[in-house]
Amino acid sequence: MTRQPSPIGSASLLATTLGTGFFLWLILGSVPRTPAIPAFARKYQTSCTTCHNNYPELNDFGEAFKKNGFKFPKDDETFVKEPPVMLGAKAQKEVFPKAVYPGEIPGGIPIGFRYSGVATYNSKQPLAIGYLPRTDLFVPNTFTIIAAGSLGERLSFWVDNDISAGGADAAAGLGDGYLRVNDIGHYVGLPKDLLNVRMGQFELDLPFTQARSIDLTSYDIYSQASIAGVLGTTNNPFMFGIPQRGIEIGGYSNKGNFEGFEWSAAVVDGSNNGVALRNSKDIYVRVSQRFNLERDSESRKEVQAAGPTGPRDHTSLRLGAFYYYGRNALFPSGTITLPSGTSPIADIHEPFYRFGGDFLFKYRQFELYGLGMYGHDENHMLVIQNGDTVTGFLPAAPVTFSGGFAQANYWIYPWMIAIMRYDLVNSPTDYQTGGAAGNGFSISDTRSRISPGIQFLIRANIKWAFEYQHRWQQPIPNSTELFRLNGFETGFDYSF
Repeated sequence: MTRQPSPIGSASLLATTLGTGFFLWLILGSVPRTPAIPAFARKYQTSCTTCHNNYPELNDFGEAFKKNGFKFPKDDETFVKEPPVMLGAKAQKEVFPKAVYPGEIPGGIPIGFRYSGVATYNSKQPLAIGYLPRTDLFVPNTFTIIAAGSLGERLSFWVDNDISAGGADAAAGLGDGYLRVNDIGHYVGLPKDLLNVRMGQFELDLPFTQARSIDLTSYDIYSQASIAGVLGTTNNPFMFGIPQRGIEIGGYSNKGNFEGFEWSAAVVDGSNNGVALRNSKDIYVRVSQRFNLERDSESRKEVQAAGPTGPRDHTSLRLGAFYYYGRNALFPSGTITLPSGTSPIADIHEPFYRFGGDFLFKYRQFELYGLGMYGHDENHMLVIQNGDTVTGFLPAAPVTFSGGFAQANYWIYPWMIAIMRYDLVNSPTDYQTGGAAGNGFSISDTRSRISPGIQFLIRANIKWAFEYQHRWQQPIPNSTELFRLNGFETGFDYSF
C-alpha cells in the first residue's frame, strides 16, 4: 500500500526538515572514536594488552581499572613505576577542615596521542543525490590528545579532544571531559563503590560504548534522530551515541572481580555535545547484572580468569536495561520555517523517550553482544488557515523507531580478530517510495546493514582494520530506481 504524506501547507517547512534530517543523519552520525591512554602504560610500565584484548575495547581487568578510578583494583601502589606528586602532607587530613585536604597529581604528564586514518571504496552513487568519489585514500580521521589519571584517593579525571578531524582545518572538539569521585557513599556508611559521581561532558553509561568502539563505523541505532519531515513538527537532534553535558551518579556491588549488579542515573542537557537548547533537562537510567560462569572456583575470585596462555576474561553473561526521557522544545521562529506573513507562535514541547535492553556473553576467545532499542517522540501538525496563516498546532501520529545491533568477535590469534555485525533500524518516517513520502533514507520502514571485518594488532598500540558494509536499498529522488551505498573501509590506528 502506498503511503501519502499528511498535508502541512508549507514547502519551506518540508525543505527545512528534510535538510536538517539529512544533515543530522549523515554528519552527526559519525562519532569520533577515542582509544585508551598510553600514559597508563608509562605509569605502570606495562603493555596496552593488560587492559585491552583489542584496544580500545576493555577486558575484565580494564573495566576493573576504570571503575577503580584508573588504579589497579588490588595493591595499586606496588605496581606504580611513576609515583604521584603529593599535594600536601598526610597530616592535613587530620586537621581538615582547618586545612586544605591533601591530594595528588600524576608524577609524569598523563597525556597520550592517537592518530587514525581510513581509506574507503564505495559503490557508485547516482548523481541525483550528489557526487561521491568512489575512492578516498587514507583520510586523516582524527588526531586526538588524551589525558586521564588519578587525582588522589577517590578522584579521577578524563579529557579527550580531537585537535583535528577529517583533515586540515576541519571541525574538531571535546569528546569526554569529566571529573569522577569514587565511593562517596563511604562517608555515609554505604558498601564500597555503591555510590560514585561524575560531572562534565561525557558519553552516557551506554551498554556498549560508541566513543571507544573497535568498529570503523558507528552503530546505526545510536545515530538515529527523530525527524518527522512532512509528517509533523518533530525535529529532535538527540542521538544516543553522542556525549552529553551533565552529572551522573552510579555504582556497583564490588565483589573483587566486579561481577554483580551495576546502576547509573544521569541528568543531562539533552542537546548532544552542544550548548543547551532548552531549560528542561533529560534523565537517563541504566541497570545491569553480570553473572560469572567460570567453573573453576579459584578463577571466579580473581579479576581475570587464568588460562593456558595467561590471564583472560571470565566466561560470563551480562544482562541490562536502560531508559531515557526528555522534553524536546521547538521554537517556530528558529526550528520551523513559517509561511510569510505568519505571526509568531508559542514554542512547542514534545516529550520523548528511549528504552531498551542489552546482553553480553563471553566465552574464551569468543564474545557475542547486542542491543535493542525503541524510540518515541510526540508530534504535532500545523493548523493552517487562509492558505498560509498558521493558527496553532494539533496532535499528530508520534514519530517512532526501533532497532538495534548484534555483533560477534572471535580471536583467531591474540593479534587477529574476526568481526561480524548486523545493524537494523525500523523507522516509518524514513520510508520513501517514488520520491513521494518520508525522509528518503530507504524504500521501506526498515534499514539493515551487514558488516563483516577483520582486525590485526600489529603491535599492542598499532592496529590495522578492514570492514565491509552491505547496506539497505535507497530510492533515487524523483525516480522509481533504487541503489545500495555499499562500501569498504580500511584504516590504521595507533596511540603513543
